[in-house]
Amino acid sequence: MRLPVAILLSLISQALWAATQVDVCFNYGCQAQATVEFSETQLDEVAEGLAKARSAEEERQRIAVAVGQLYRAAGVQSPISADRAGNFADQGVYGKMDCIDHSTTTMRLLEVLQARGLLRFHRVAPRERRTSLVLFQHFSAVVEEIQGVASAAATAALPLPDHVPVLMALCDCPAPEAPAESAPRQMPAEAAHGTKFVIDSWFVEQGAPAVVLPLDDWLDGDGPYVP
Repeated sequence: MRLPVAILLSLISQALWAATQVDVCFNYGCQAQATVEFSETQLDEVAEGLAKARSAEEERQRIAVAVGQLYRAAGVQSPISADRAGNFADQGVYGKMDCIDHSTTTMRLLEVLQARGLLRFHRVAPRERRTSLVLFQHFSAVVEEIQGVASAAATAALPLPDHVPVLMALCDCPAPEAPAESAPRQMPAEAAHGTKFVIDSWFVEQGAPAVVLPLDDWLDGDGPYVP
């Protein structure tokens, strides 16, 4: 028996957008990991906030909030709810996180946002490390601004997500005609060399918005004082 198109599309959509799993690190140096799941409801809430960004600067602030939201959700499912800002307030606590745990986990969360097409003004960059007096080092997740994307409207021409052609192929309805401006947009050459910013969740209490700083300032030691 042939399923109605609406039911078929609903089933396909649920399969494609099942709960997203991420491994979070804890107990310093990523010595322990726990797999957490983010529901579509949770990710839709994050997506709604990020979609309101109208500039790269605003998107960075919303990324910081989104990271905090995902950390709070992860804390409900894992020991990282016990984590405190810095490395001293939670010494000896199961679930504590150092900068290696935070930078690794935050990078994974950012990659989820990127994979779902929620980052329009930034791309995820490799983690960065800063050193102080040779003996001390600190790591952070990083995003890179995509230069040339001046407004949210400029991203309207990005290619459709991968799941859309799949849904259309299995749908009995005729494929819509793509408007001329929907052709894939070529990024300018300078887009490959945008300004980088750290998204550092180590500085803050569990679930709070991450600290956002220009990478150069962070490398020079900038950031909140954490006792």
